[in-house]
Amino acid sequence: MLARLPDAEVHLIARSAAPVKTEHGLTMLPTATFADAPPLDLVCVPGGFGVNALLDDEETLAFLRRIAARARYVTSVCTGALVLGAAGLLRGKRATTHWASLEFLRAFGAEPVAERVVVDGAVITGAGVTAGIDLALRIIAEIAGPRVAERIQLMIEYDPDPPFNAGSPRVAEPALTAELRAALAPRMEARAEAVRRAAKRLEGRGPNT
Repeated sequence: MLARLPDAEVHLIARSAAPVKTEHGLTMLPTATFADAPPLDLVCVPGGFGVNALLDDEETLAFLRRIAARARYVTSVCTGALVLGAAGLLRGKRATTHWASLEFLRAFGAEPVAERVVVDGAVITGAGVTAGIDLALRIIAEIAGPRVAERIQLMIEYDPDPPFNAGSPRVAEPALTAELRAALAPRMEARAEAVRRAAKRLEGRGPNT
């Protein structure tokens, strides 16, 4: 979506130039590393269960703090918000993330908000996966105007009409939500521990470090 922004130059940044495999096997090739990344106008941190390891990764968190200090927008999709939190970038901010991890935001001094997209100054966070499209359209409208955002929305035919009314705990059957929470429990326990460690480290950094 953001690559469709007029005159945008997109960088996929990782610690090294080695291919990055996602949790479901899709492989992506970074176009820049922490060492050679250019200054960014917009930072967007993606989510997924891979973020658990990043909450303990000081090299990644330090890079985010450094690059975000000069960025016009600091954004995330899904549980990428937890990485922003661990980097100290959500203190005192309203923010959102995937519903299963929403309450973890409090550990980083953020106010969890159960909305698709939450804007708090230069920090813009999106809820789970598909909310990334909504987030991108909000950003595009902010930068290039609503007409450009509408044109992009039409071009990709973003006209949601899901076959099931189960996209959020607010509307899904309670039994389905409970079933999914039970299936996620082991991973969420590991995430909770990673969040506790990251929050403890963050306490020692102070508000402006």
